[in-house]
Amino acid sequence: MTDTICAPATGLSGAIAIIRISGPDALSSASALCSLCCNNVAANTTHFARITAPVPGTPPSPPATEVIDEVMVSVFRAPHSYTGEDSVEISCHGSRYIINKVLELLVEHGCRMARPGEFTQRAYLNGKLDLSQAEAVADLIASTNRATHHLAMSQLRGGISTELSRLREQLLKLTSLLELELDFSDHEDLEFADRTELLQLAQTIDAHIQRLIDSFHTGNALKQGIPVAIVGAPNVGKSTLLNQLLGEERAIVSDIQGTTRDAIEDTIQLEGITFRFIDTAGIRHTSDKIEQMGIERSLAAAQRARIIIMMSEPAVPYPDIPLRDDQTIIRIENKTDSFQAKYGIGIDILKQQLIAAAPHISESDIIVTSARHHEVLCRSQQSLHRVIEGLHSGISGDLLAEDLRDVLNILAEITGGQITPQETLNNIFRHFCVGK
Repeated sequence: MTDTICAPATGLSGAIAIIRISGPDALSSASALCSLCCNNVAANTTHFARITAPVPGTPPSPPATEVIDEVMVSVFRAPHSYTGEDSVEISCHGSRYIINKVLELLVEHGCRMARPGEFTQRAYLNGKLDLSQAEAVADLIASTNRATHHLAMSQLRGGISTELSRLREQLLKLTSLLELELDFSDHEDLEFADRTELLQLAQTIDAHIQRLIDSFHTGNALKQGIPVAIVGAPNVGKSTLLNQLLGEERAIVSDIQGTTRDAIEDTIQLEGITFRFIDTAGIRHTSDKIEQMGIERSLAAAQRARIIIMMSEPAVPYPDIPLRDDQTIIRIENKTDSFQAKYGIGIDILKQQLIAAAPHISESDIIVTSARHHEVLCRSQQSLHRVIEGLHSGISGDLLAEDLRDVLNILAEITGGQITPQETLNNIFRHFCVGK
């Protein structure tokens, strides 16, 4: 990383914009276009400066200059910066002309434009963040509610890294003992690693990994929105209820049966949690092929949902549909004194029921939200199962050690504790925005 990079670190619609510079020539590049000599100021300080540029069409010597903007310049020195390199952040006015002009001047003085995620990638490569923390930066930027913000902050603070570090330390200790046995292979009766203890530990770690794998269902629901299916017979008020919850006329309301023929989705936030509502077609027996297709999609949506609002009304039974044990069912009898979707009666109570049914996480909970982490955990568990099977069948220590090393190496892919393929790194960081 011998080149110096630059990019806007903020959006292009605000009154103030920040332009970030990082690399070995960051201080001199910034100094070349402003009235501040960044090399001569203390680290972690901010200073007033003027950005100047040659006036077009004037003689080059002596150059006539004009002020592009009055700015604040923050100087950071390696290794005490976000990227671990010398860095400068220029806070200028948010004019597109000013931003583009400052970037143009920086490129003229030896910088190049940063690629998406390159600042965070440098932070990872320089040991400022592990890979899971680097991914948490993108999640933090993309967080849309309190729950996803909490999950991203937990991962950024090293929650999952600490958890995996404990597991790897236990595995590494036993792997070392098994490999020590190999050094004394001439002594057939010598055994450093107690097989019963190893089996118990392997099973404990397996249960721990399984909990992390299972947590992905919760993490993904909080990240994407907890799926809530509204199901019932035709004309019991499902679409009216959806419109009341969303606060807008999102679904068509009609007395004609079969009006809703496809699932309609939209989201709302309740106490910092996103709920993704699905208004489904009314469930009944019908000869209409199009309506029947809608009903089949309704049943499929109900199977995917974490929460099901089961609607009926007086003299109309609740629908009989297949349910999962882990689904929360909220039963509502519409058009009664206690609940009337059309007039919003009972809606506040329903919202409180939804909040209570949502997964709630504490500061100590470790929740997996990344599909990549979930896939890595599943692969590590497969290797660990080979260890457990080998212990039951009494295979030799060298084969056990090999399988344990495999578990260790796979788990390390989450944090980047071993050499991570460049293709994997590129795939992770290309989803970042420019400037991060």
